[in-house]
Amino acid sequence: MKKLLVIIMVTFAGLFTAACSQQEVEEEPQFLDVQLTAIPDKAQVNEEITFEAKVTYGPEEVKDADEVKFEIWRANAEEHEKILVEHSENGIYRLKKSFKEEGTYYLVSHVTARSMHNMPKIEFIVGNASEPEEGTSSEIDDKEMNKDEHSEH
Repeated sequence: MKKLLVIIMVTFAGLFTAACSQQEVEEEPQFLDVQLTAIPDKAQVNEEITFEAKVTYGPEEVKDADEVKFEIWRANAEEHEKILVEHSENGIYRLKKSFKEEGTYYLVSHVTARSMHNMPKIEFIVGNASEPEEGTSSEIDDKEMNKDEHSEH
């Protein structure tokens, strides 16, 4: 009788362990996502632009990132301005800024949270566009699309 009881307990323990392991495997990995926007993405000199980084970790809004820093520069400029940004609301980190010189600008948000780092980049224009930097995302996307089209033929 004791042997039967031990066998049943071992069997249930094994099934329970297998069930727990199965649940862990099926759990989706979570990633730090940053949606970066400039509103408006084309402004006039001295007009205020609102930059927002919507930070999420899976379905969770990140309100307590370790660091959110916006790096802003005019195309082909050597100096980049770096600004620490605080949480505003609902996982959104916001900065309002105006520019005295027209041209093509870039913003990279450096976001560190949940032991991960994400740094998306956007382009925006103040007044008239200036010569963009080589290797901008739109140029890279165009080259990749052309390469893909040629490889299909």
